[in-house]
Amino acid sequence: MENLLYLGLGGAEIILILVAGGIPLILTLYCLIDIMRSTFSDSVNKILWVIIVLLAPLIGSILYLVWGRSQKARLQS
Repeated sequence: MENLLYLGLGGAEIILILVAGGIPLILTLYCLIDIMRSTFSDSVNKILWVIIVLLAPLIGSILYLVWGRSQKARLQS
């Protein structure tokens, strides 16, 4: 793999691109899985968070981690 698609990218650049693309992807997948497995106090919130995370993956995931997780239903013990 001398040059990636003849763009003149070396090994370090390829690794940087993979890391820069992989972290947002992993964060988005984590948030989507967490949303789907969770019970929210209002079912509309669950749908809205899925839409937000899918339409704006990086910013939507960060917003969900900051504000969305507090909207989950509390378990009665």
